Amino acid sequence: MPTYKTAESVSPKHPDKICDQISDALLDAHLAQDPHARVAIDVAGGHGTVFVTGEVTSNATGINVAEIVRRIAGDDIEVIEHIFAQSPEIAQGVDTGGAGDQGIMVGYATNETEEYLPLEVVLSRRLNQYIYEKWEFDGKTQVTLRDGAIVSAVASFQHAPSAELKERVLAWLDCEPLAKPIKDVELHVNPAGDWKQGGFDADAGLTGRKLIVDNYGPRVPIGGGAFSGKDPSKVDRSAAYAARKVAIDYLKKENAKEVFVYLAYAIGHDQPLEATVIFNGREERVTGYDLSPKGIINLLDLKRPVYEQTAKWGHFGHSEFSWEQ
Repeated sequence: MPTYKTAESVSPKHPDKICDQISDALLDAHLAQDPHARVAIDVAGGHGTVFVTGEVTSNATGINVAEIVRRIAGDDIEVIEHIFAQSPEIAQGVDTGGAGDQGIMVGYATNETEEYLPLEVVLSRRLNQYIYEKWEFDGKTQVTLRDGAIVSAVASFQHAPSAELKERVLAWLDCEPLAKPIKDVELHVNPAGDWKQGGFDADAGLTGRKLIVDNYGPRVPIGGGAFSGKDPSKVDRSAAYAARKVAIDYLKKENAKEVFVYLAYAIGHDQPLEATVIFNGREERVTGYDLSPKGIINLLDLKRPVYEQTAKWGHFGHSEFSWEQ
């Protein structure tokens, strides 16, 4: 039986990705002044208005929320700000080095691609990036593989005339070294028709609504919550990055085809309740790493303002991030 695999990608101007970038830009603004800031910011936006809410405990001053929002979302955006200090009942568990919440984080790595990501994820992202180079607007792509060959591709992009967009997709299929298309690839280019209204003008967005795109695509499970807007005391983010780092390390060390890593935490507790790695048909406990929140932060140097960039094209598969090295 043939094996099918599909993944999608969204451009940085997609409404959900705009919200992710705003959340992380605000996080970066606090970390730039106060590396120990506690930040959990969510953004909902659409149709001319952006609502920023969450909890921030920080020594940073002069953070202009509206200015940061408008830099990313546009000058004509109305900004509603509703931010409070972190709950002291949560803080008492985090102040002692414990995790900021319970949760299960999944790390993954595969030798299919140089990014250590599934092939369909890499291809859908690369197609999106190739189109975005020409039309820096709202857009989505999707690639379906059958036994490793591309059998269909979907591309919907704002302000991209269908004929030109189709030419762009065909050019990518011809020049992308990882693409091994069948003879007659099924193309769906602006399948609902050409469109000029996109981003917040056409749709609402929300922080954390593209979790599968942010992670490893639909064939790899995820357990934790959203990444964007959260400082590294939140294991949803930091432990997910650590799990990815461990997966890459094991992939290289054990010459594995693919590696799964599972970490689980309890709020206020500093050590994982589970730290499992699965590779080459073996299941072991992860050893050799300090997987406490503090240990992860130190290992990956996570108290730096590096997060806005992570919210654009997925959090994994980019060599400049410390958890990828």
